[in-house]
Amino acid sequence: MEAQPAILQYPETEYILPGTRTCAGCGVPIAYRFILKALGPKTIISVPACCVTILHGIYPKSPMAATTVNTTFASAASTATGLAAGLKATGRDDWTVMAMAGDGGTFDMGIQSLSGAAERGTDFIYVCYDNEAYMNTGVQRSSATPEGAITTTTPVIPKEQPKKDFMQIMEAHGIPYLATASSSYPGDVYEKFLKAKNIHGTRFFHLSAPCPTGWYYPTKDTVKIGRMMVESCLFVLYEIEDGQFRLTGKSLSIAKSGRKKPVDDYIRMQGRFKKMPPEVLARFQNAVDEKWEALLKRAGF
Repeated sequence: MEAQPAILQYPETEYILPGTRTCAGCGVPIAYRFILKALGPKTIISVPACCVTILHGIYPKSPMAATTVNTTFASAASTATGLAAGLKATGRDDWTVMAMAGDGGTFDMGIQSLSGAAERGTDFIYVCYDNEAYMNTGVQRSSATPEGAITTTTPVIPKEQPKKDFMQIMEAHGIPYLATASSSYPGDVYEKFLKAKNIHGTRFFHLSAPCPTGWYYPTKDTVKIGRMMVESCLFVLYEIEDGQFRLTGKSLSIAKSGRKKPVDDYIRMQGRFKKMPPEVLARFQNAVDEKWEALLKRAGF
C-alpha cells in the first residue's frame, strides 16, 4: 500500500491561534502554520523587525504558542547563532533554532550575519519569507523587488533593476540544505521542513509569500497569486540537498508535462505592475524562460 503524503498526517496542534494582527490575505501565516507543525513544540524562533513581528503581537499578549526572541532588523541570524550555541552548551540539542525574516531583513540588511552564520555552519534553519518589498515599514523597494514594480520609493518610475537571485548566493556557501517553498503549496512546505528538521548545519529556505497590501490585488486572491507564480515558473519549487538539485511539487509536474503558463497573466492581476512598459514585460518573460530552462537542464530534463 502506497504511503500517504506527509501533509495528510500533520499534527493537530496549532501554534498560531486566532486573532493575529497581520493584514487580511497575508501569505505568511498560511505557510508559517505548517512550518511550526513540522518543527514541533521544541522550536525557538529569532524574529527581527518584520511582518512576522506583527503576527507575533505586542507584549505581553501574543497569538503565538511558540518560544520567540525578538531582535533588531539585521540580527536574525546572529541572534539565532547565539541561541544555538546556548542550547548546545546546556545540553538541549533536541531543540530546533529557526530565524524567520523578510526579504528586506535578509537580502539587504541581514545578509552579513546570515553569511557569517552559514560560513561557520551554524546549526539552525533560516527562513526568508519573500513578499518582495519592505512591507512592514511602508512598501519600500528591496533588492527582492522585481523589475517594473511600483513601490513607495519607486512611485513614478518603477524599479529598474531585476530581483537579486539570493538562492545562488546561499548555495555558494556550501550549506547542506536549501529549498524554495510557496505559501500556496502547504504540502510542499510541510514536507521540506520535516526533512530540514533532521539535517544539521545551516539550512536556508526562500519562501514566497504574496502580499495584497503591497502587490495591490484583492485579499481573496492570495493563494491564486502564489500558484500563478509557480505555474508561470517565475517562482520554482526545488531543493538542494548536499549539492543534489531536485525539482519538487508543482514545478516537477510542470517539468514533466511542459505546461508552463505565461507571466503576463500573473502580472495583470496586480496593481504594482500597472506602469510596466511592454518592453520590460518582454524582458521579464525572457528572464523567466531562461532561468527555467537552466533549472530544467540542472534537474536532468
